[in-house]
Amino acid sequence: MNSTASNNTIRCGPEYVITVVFPCLYSVVFLVALALNSLAAWVFFNIPSNSTFVVYLKNMVVADILMTLTIPVKVLYYAGVSPLDLCVAYCRYSTKVFYLSMYTSIAFLGLISLDRYLSIVWPFGEYAVQKVRVGQALSAAVWLVLSSLAIANIVLTNKPPPRLVVAGELKCGSLMSEHGLVVLDKNIFSPTVLHMFFLLMYCVQVVFWCTLALMVVCYSFISRTVYKSYKASMSSSSEAACRKIKAKVFVVVVVFFVCFAPFHIYLVPYILTQTRNTASRGCREKITMHNADYTTVWLSTTNACLDPLIYVFLCKKFRARLVATLTCKALPP
Repeated sequence: MNSTASNNTIRCGPEYVITVVFPCLYSVVFLVALALNSLAAWVFFNIPSNSTFVVYLKNMVVADILMTLTIPVKVLYYAGVSPLDLCVAYCRYSTKVFYLSMYTSIAFLGLISLDRYLSIVWPFGEYAVQKVRVGQALSAAVWLVLSSLAIANIVLTNKPPPRLVVAGELKCGSLMSEHGLVVLDKNIFSPTVLHMFFLLMYCVQVVFWCTLALMVVCYSFISRTVYKSYKASMSSSSEAACRKIKAKVFVVVVVFFVCFAPFHIYLVPYILTQTRNTASRGCREKITMHNADYTTVWLSTTNACLDPLIYVFLCKKFRARLVATLTCKALPP
């Protein structure tokens, strides 16, 4: 979102928050995410894909690694020290890969929620959606659909940079082609130009809200099942351990709402304000909106650091392999 919004850079106040604070925050996320996801990828490399749950987790690792690799370019762009060619690459490709990985992670969180719902609420049933080949097909479909949207956004950012522009002053909005502009009715929006980028952001919002609806349904039933188990066996230590395992599944909800809810809750009003005349807004309002935009995007990036919690808490095979890797011991039969 802020790759396009940066075309309206705040000129009425200091920009050290964007050029100093956020590069530092992103650098911390990059180091942590790189270490955690490199380890996670190595562990999953040694785990066979014999369940849909493992298939979805492996795809999440791939999405997190893609997101992590976009962070250094983002840091250089925000700090204003990247060369012009790198700035163009950031606007044209890096931001698209970032959003691709974000919405891919969101989609797989939804699929994981469905898988956990079937495993906890209906543990004795066998469903087609839990077959490994079906999980692989769903994973491929997620990547295909979201990659198509990312490619469409890249096509809309094929304009060469303005003449005589320096790297530190290049704004991503200046690379949007004329085909990426939609003229709207003056009675609806002012000004009348709304970029296709915003329309694509509305499209991918469907991924978030559908995933949210799916998670609400799944975890409502999971909560009821865990509560019934708690009431039925309060004195049994074995059942207490089972309840503890079931309760860990809610880490998916925590990661989802911490990382992605602020971005999408703020996204719609932000886009609407960007399509209206900004001249009447005060300096304080502009700075507040701009910083809130960057903050919600940064929170989405922390997903690459929090997803390993899901692997550790929910995947017994991952946890066992991780312990064996860290302690340099062989796994028991």
